[in-house]
Amino acid sequence: MSLEGNKAIIRRLFEAVNKRDPALLDELMAPDYVDHALQLRALEANKQVLTMFLKGFPDWHETIQDIIAEGDKVWVRFKSTGTHAGEFRGLAPTGNKFTETGVLIYRIVDGKIVEGWTVADLLDFFKQLGVIEYTEKAKKIFPEDVK
Repeated sequence: MSLEGNKAIIRRLFEAVNKRDPALLDELMAPDYVDHALQLRALEANKQVLTMFLKGFPDWHETIQDIIAEGDKVWVRFKSTGTHAGEFRGLAPTGNKFTETGVLIYRIVDGKIVEGWTVADLLDFFKQLGVIEYTEKAKKIFPEDVK
């Protein structure tokens, strides 16, 4: 597969998420896909997690900000946004909006995504949901007006 072909597969993956189409993952991912960040093995487990995210954040939207391909890997700098309008990991809806940025790395073999890694600031994600609050000490070390 060409580098441009690999990037096209990842663009289709983002499209599948934004169109709320977990079935499209069958075309894009290997049955034994491994998500290293979530420690999930198997495409079906990953589809279940995607469904859980979309129920918790019905307006979840992912944007590719940068995409780079080299060898069998594609790196994506992304931005996700959404509103916590449904239950998520046992958390009742807060109605809070979030914006998350991070980096995804995917490995592609024979036109299928076989592995993925994610680097994102989950502490800030849960803070935006209102689930985590900084202590007074943390507010001094990590002032909110500095980003």
